[in-house]
Amino acid sequence: MLQCEMADRGARCTFGSVQITDSAALDSLPTRHKVTVTDIAAGCGVSRATVSLVLRGSPLVSRDTRARVQEELRRQGYIYNRAAANLRRQTSSSIALVINDLANPFFAEFAAGVDDALGAANLVTLLGTSGESGTRQQAVLGSLLEHAPGGLILSPAEGSKAADVLAAVGAQTPLLLFNRDLDGELPEGLPWDRLLLDNRRGARLATAHLIAQGHRRIAFFGGHVDSMPFRERHAGYLEAMYEACLPVAPHWLVENASTRLEAAAQCPRLFAAEPAPTAAICYNDAVALGLMLGLRQRGLVPGRDFALTGFDDIAEAALSTPALTTLSAAPRERGRQAAELILARLRAPHAAPQTVVAPVQLVVRDSSPSPLPRH
Repeated sequence: MLQCEMADRGARCTFGSVQITDSAALDSLPTRHKVTVTDIAAGCGVSRATVSLVLRGSPLVSRDTRARVQEELRRQGYIYNRAAANLRRQTSSSIALVINDLANPFFAEFAAGVDDALGAANLVTLLGTSGESGTRQQAVLGSLLEHAPGGLILSPAEGSKAADVLAAVGAQTPLLLFNRDLDGELPEGLPWDRLLLDNRRGARLATAHLIAQGHRRIAFFGGHVDSMPFRERHAGYLEAMYEACLPVAPHWLVENASTRLEAAAQCPRLFAAEPAPTAAICYNDAVALGLMLGLRQRGLVPGRDFALTGFDDIAEAALSTPALTTLSAAPRERGRQAAELILARLRAPHAAPQTVVAPVQLVVRDSSPSPLPRH
């Protein structure tokens, strides 16, 4: 949690174990040009003091003047800079991080990695979560920008539109997209970078592993078809199946939310028609762990009667029963990498945008044995 108080030499902010004063802000972080109180005052013919009173909600300003100032604030796209109001220096001491699903252990570990790296750079992490809601995401982005972070790391909500995110953060805000891209075209020259996972190759490796184990009826379980990681992982699964000349039955594709409870509830769909699969590529580890619960409810033993793989390698994957075969995306390391990329952008704001695809590694454990012999 971010907590701030006034100190003898300015403001002191604490986030977790990280403490920052205005004198500790990074000199290397550039100041972004923004619409100022002076710009607003000039635009509507009032004094800077009057604009400041309006921003603070003071009752000393008349209704008509307040309305005129507020209209000018909207027209110029002014964002109230709380950090500048509280800190004497004009460099930012924070980076905003917006996660799409903080309940997923993968993103919790990712956020911890981000905070590790930013803390080492004497920066505060401003954390928000969208809960996979585009509307909530817009509100969170707008709120965090009031604190004038030096940049943003965004793991977009499903279906996020490029135009909406651009409208929320503006064209000058350094932004790193993690894990998902945005729908729609973006203008050239935006200081926006991408850190993605090698989803397609990862799913292909997992599917090839199950095929090598002797499975011929392999399902793809979990996730939503309109999600970019889903499309990439499903494509890798199909590539491996077709290369092995194996059929893919329509009912072997089961969509569901990426949660344990939803995965457990949707387990019966795998067995609703013949031929039933003997194994499944799961969208992520949370889905795989949920499928294990659903299998047990049917009287099946995961890792014996049915094989499955995950994706992410969250800490729990190695401790589940059976231990989960998965694709390791090293979420905490990805968080550190994301922080390093946004810091590199702040040090070189005019560098060309880059897309980094992080590798994943197949980790074979006990959940993916060969199929049981037929009697």
